[in-house]
Amino acid sequence: MDLRLKDKIIVISGSAGKPGSIGETIVKRLADEGAIPVLVDRNDRGYHYVEALQKIGVDSLFAQTDVTDPVQMESAIKKIIDKYGRIDAVINNVGVNDGAGLDASYEEFMNSLKLNVVSYFLLTKFALPYLKESKGNILNIGSKVALTGQGGTSGYAAAKGGVLGLTREWAVDLIQYGIRSNALIIAECYTPAYEDWINTLPDGEMVLKKINKTIPFESRMTSTEEIADAALFIISERSSHTTGQFVFIDGGYVHLDRALINDIN
Repeated sequence: MDLRLKDKIIVISGSAGKPGSIGETIVKRLADEGAIPVLVDRNDRGYHYVEALQKIGVDSLFAQTDVTDPVQMESAIKKIIDKYGRIDAVINNVGVNDGAGLDASYEEFMNSLKLNVVSYFLLTKFALPYLKESKGNILNIGSKVALTGQGGTSGYAAAKGGVLGLTREWAVDLIQYGIRSNALIIAECYTPAYEDWINTLPDGEMVLKKINKTIPFESRMTSTEEIADAALFIISERSSHTTGQFVFIDGGYVHLDRALINDIN
């Protein structure tokens, strides 16, 4: 299916993670579709990703940015517009489950909110004038933690709850401009960061096996490729009448009957 993303300017925050991360995988999938991925991230890894894309003939841009800083975020959008003159979609993909729980300081809690939800507001705010011109759309990457809780991560849970609230709020606000706003909700996705965490555990292999068994469909984690493919479909014209939706890419983790879960002992 042609997603009609060729030459579309797609801005992705949190897109300079390790190879195989959700953001980096989305960038690759966009390039495969002929889109022009624009990376917004504080990690200078983004320069290497863009250089690699350009070597294979893919136009791309990296705006190195502290996504919690409004001045830097506004500057990033200016850089994008100076080069391309338009923005067709924004994918807010920042997410760090930083463990800022009830025992965290005020500053730690606020920093978690700034990174995990305020950054979404900033990118969308500064990109909005150009989304209005293109009748573009917004996709927010969310987490099941907003709906299920997890324990020990008040900042991240509050932020991801806020992401879902903003998704629907923006869908209402922006209908008049023909702009769609949706969210992808992820449960257990095997990213490099997840693997790093597993490797810190003395019984990591057993923990991973136990987690996999809690996922009803195929008893496995979602791949970053599956997240990326869903993201591209939702921002594309093929999903042109979809707005205000929470799309769960989670193997049934959140909604299906617990009776489907294998014995986890």
